[in-house]
Amino acid sequence: MAKRILTVVAAMVVVLVSSTLVFAAEAAGAPAAESFPKAIFAVGAMIAAGISMGVGAVGAGLGIGTAASGACSAVGRNPGVQGKIMMTMLVGMAMAESIAIYALVVAMILLYANPYKAFFLG
Repeated sequence: MAKRILTVVAAMVVVLVSSTLVFAAEAAGAPAAESFPKAIFAVGAMIAAGISMGVGAVGAGLGIGTAASGACSAVGRNPGVQGKIMMTMLVGMAMAESIAIYALVVAMILLYANPYKAFFLG
């Protein structure tokens, strides 16, 4: 059973990686010799954007989970100050969520307004 799952996952990875390369080369619209560096650059930007969003989402998730856990523990110990704890928790969650928003901005810059495009593609 594990061998079948590993085979399916490996096939999915191969299809996903090769499809981004093919679509990037097709979008470049140049002859094959000229489009290969453009395709590699486009695929690299897509992978970097995905990693940026993944790390940003994990960071935000950990921060929000920690804030909620601490607030639940604090309210459980002292229910009388629930309002102050709730306000502090919401501010902390908003700060943690800003990490994901910054990661989204970085991903959008990498995909659509990449400042390194002129250096690598001339």
